[in-house]
Amino acid sequence: MSVDTPRRIVLLRHAKADWPQVSDHERPLAERGRSDAPVAGRRLAETGIGFDLALCSTAVRTRETWKLAVHELPERPRTVYEDRLYEASLGELIALLNDVPDEVSDLLVIGHNPGMHALADALAGRAEGDTATRMNRSGFPTSAFAVLAFDGSWKSVEHGVGTLVDFWTPHD
Repeated sequence: MSVDTPRRIVLLRHAKADWPQVSDHERPLAERGRSDAPVAGRRLAETGIGFDLALCSTAVRTRETWKLAVHELPERPRTVYEDRLYEASLGELIALLNDVPDEVSDLLVIGHNPGMHALADALAGRAEGDTATRMNRSGFPTSAFAVLAFDGSWKSVEHGVGTLVDFWTPHD
């Protein structure tokens, strides 16, 4: 696969989490999260993107979101549970994307805010239609996802490299 291959990154924020007396990393999904995650999965399937790889934070709420969403996809992509996604800064998220192998053309990242919103905002040098306005107005709620497209190698991912082509929330 050429380094000039068109690529897509989908950034999915975990579904609504509960607040029991456990560490933040161990927080499970709330009832609303358990109902929103499969809806997000169905909407991901409707995009028609066949993911080559899913990177999922190791936090309980992201793993539970992925478990519920992936059943709605036509094919299950290879999944890597990635410690570096939990509490990652924008720079750490970009460094993680720079490590993605170039055989991957379509990547799904299941993570947390403020990172998912910051990453979508940073990568989107351009936006189609009102996608950026909708994303910034909504603040990237739980179960929302952004779809960004770019050309080039994963090693070339940096601020402004992509186009925000879609943004979805469960309340759209």
